[in-house]
Amino acid sequence: MSMVWREENRTFHLYNEEISYIMQVLPSGHLGQLYFGKRVHDREDFSYLLESLPRPMASCVFEGNKAFSLEHIKQEYPSYGTGDYRAPAVEVLQEDGSRISDFIYKEHRVRKGKPSLEGLPATYTEADDEAETLTVALEDGMTGLGLELSYTIFAKGGIIARSARFVNRGEKDLHLTTAMSLCMDLPDHDYEWMQFSGAWSRERHTRVRKLEYGVQSVGSRRGHSSHEHNPFVILKRPHADEFQGEAIGFSLVYSGNFLAQAEVGAHDTTRVLLGIHPDGFDWKLEPGETFQTPEAVMVYTDRGLNDLSQTFHRLYQKRLARGYWRDRERPILINNWEATYFDFTEEKILEIAGKAKACGVEMFVLDDGWFGARCSDRAGLGDWTPNTERLPEGITGLAQKIEDMGMKFGLWFEPEMVNKDSDLYRAHPDWILHVPGRATSHGRYQYVLDFSREEVVDCIYNMMRKILSEAKISYIKWDMNRSITECFSVALPADRQGEVFHRYILGVYSLYERLTREFPHVLFESCASGGARFDPGMLYYAPQAWTSDDTDAVERLKIQYGSSYCYPVSSMGSHVSTIPNHQTGRTAPLHTRANVAFFGTFGYELDLNTLTDEEQEAVKKQIRFMKKYRRLLQFGTFYRLESPFEGNVTAWMAVSPDKKEAVAGWYRTLSGANLAYTRLPLKGLDPETRYEIQVRKETEKPYGSFYGDELMNIGLITTDGTAGEVTDREQAPRDFDSRLFLLKAVE
Repeated sequence: MSMVWREENRTFHLYNEEISYIMQVLPSGHLGQLYFGKRVHDREDFSYLLESLPRPMASCVFEGNKAFSLEHIKQEYPSYGTGDYRAPAVEVLQEDGSRISDFIYKEHRVRKGKPSLEGLPATYTEADDEAETLTVALEDGMTGLGLELSYTIFAKGGIIARSARFVNRGEKDLHLTTAMSLCMDLPDHDYEWMQFSGAWSRERHTRVRKLEYGVQSVGSRRGHSSHEHNPFVILKRPHADEFQGEAIGFSLVYSGNFLAQAEVGAHDTTRVLLGIHPDGFDWKLEPGETFQTPEAVMVYTDRGLNDLSQTFHRLYQKRLARGYWRDRERPILINNWEATYFDFTEEKILEIAGKAKACGVEMFVLDDGWFGARCSDRAGLGDWTPNTERLPEGITGLAQKIEDMGMKFGLWFEPEMVNKDSDLYRAHPDWILHVPGRATSHGRYQYVLDFSREEVVDCIYNMMRKILSEAKISYIKWDMNRSITECFSVALPADRQGEVFHRYILGVYSLYERLTREFPHVLFESCASGGARFDPGMLYYAPQAWTSDDTDAVERLKIQYGSSYCYPVSSMGSHVSTIPNHQTGRTAPLHTRANVAFFGTFGYELDLNTLTDEEQEAVKKQIRFMKKYRRLLQFGTFYRLESPFEGNVTAWMAVSPDKKEAVAGWYRTLSGANLAYTRLPLKGLDPETRYEIQVRKETEKPYGSFYGDELMNIGLITTDGTAGEVTDREQAPRDFDSRLFLLKAVE
């Protein structure tokens, strides 16, 4: 890992064993992009990579020079209105109405390690030798607006982390109306664009299309990263697949409105922008004030999409997630929501918990309905005090009873929302986001608290802190069940209303930071009506997230598969739920529901008392299996093998770091008659090691022993009737079937 600055030609070369990132201070003083990709040798002069030609209709910087136009030069952080007609990374509204700025190089500094971002989540280092950070300072001479571009290169992996910080050193107010975290100008457009999109209950489905002339983008203006689009995109070469080829991943460590955009120009270049969505954004900078953009992370690989994902997994699992639970196996829990919804008593809760304990579950989580007047979704949000009609001894008493059973206790909150039928709203009707004099939209009969206001955040913090201080609580499920409308704060002046969306997210981060610091041993799981805020920003505070409200195993194959392109298995909340499934009505076998949920944090979303004795015995075996293999499943190296977006079969696997153990999951959505022979090539094994294999369906059975090179090059035979299975009428193939293959190295 190194950062080289050559004064004579004003070039920067950031590199490690895998990548090179090369920039140059241009003759105009702007910062130009020369190269990002596979590691190349350092050399005295890279300025040959700066290309310029006279082109018709170009607007040029230097009098008499028809070749140097910012429109046709790759830039690090282009501004609006100075000859570059592509989308800018920054736009500044000034008092005279001008939006023109021009950021010129002033100086730079290099430091070991990686500084934190004030008030924002970001990747980090634990030792200075893990990374180096370059900060390049630029300034707009007219306004005195300073710009600091930060670049961190990690010692291992093809990773560059970037952000921008603005400082108003002038004498007049300024307004940032665009302030992206990253601009990346690429020299060609021979890429396919991968996005991860969907809707509630079908989040993060993969969508792939070829980059074409013009703008391709995804984003959110809902106040959160959204079910619809994830703040993560991949540009991959058309021939690249899971195991070979070039790709670049772009991920935003942020939980609010975002824009990810690729613009292909007339001369085949591609500009990638990633950051806070500029629509509705307007941040006022008074003299002396600063603004920090969220962090953007770029990962390059030339070894395919699995390698790209594994780099993100390692980084986000070990250097984005933090705290006590970062490296720990997650407890197996049961949540009462789909078992009871709002209709429960303490007696019913203890009955569910007792059976769960008998089956081996380690934690009981009480979901919505324990507080205030909360008997439906129409009342009670905001009143975080226990309902003693349902829980005679409150949360403190119930938590102690669960602890006395030998289990840990968890609790659901939705701290960012309020019902109008609540004591909090009646006392503070102006605490919701709303425009005075206009109608206010509701979602699920609830309204969004104005978390841009410190007193609102303080009030919620004090209520949550009281509960957490008095009761034995080991887990918090933090929900957020509606998007933001009427985004206006009565506490801010007119010229700062464009700040509310971002200030809201800063308030959410502030509350998370205070609670996680004060209660460091509590496991937080983020949730936003399922997967509406499944993003890197949340992982900084909560090491796992409820992946989707859709608990159907077949739908979860797509959701978890798509999520895995960026997010580690340890971050994916996944449960076995009841049948018929409450979202799809599908009836999937118990073993398949578990086989999908194993590749995540694992738990149950049902009342185990409703299962047959045979099913309860199967659950006990599932729990014993998960306890035995959960470190491998949650923290092993994850490989995608067959995609649910391309066929009837899904397959993936996790391999231990020493390659001595592995678990492969195989899932078939629909059965058929007289099916073809099938094989599943595995990945990530030691070719010289012999592996004993068992196949697990409802039970575990011997499969055989094979060398790693056989398993990777020939594959496992998955044809029905193999692996010790019988194919008479009673055991015939069925829909929604699955198997796990358990591999253990033979010493």
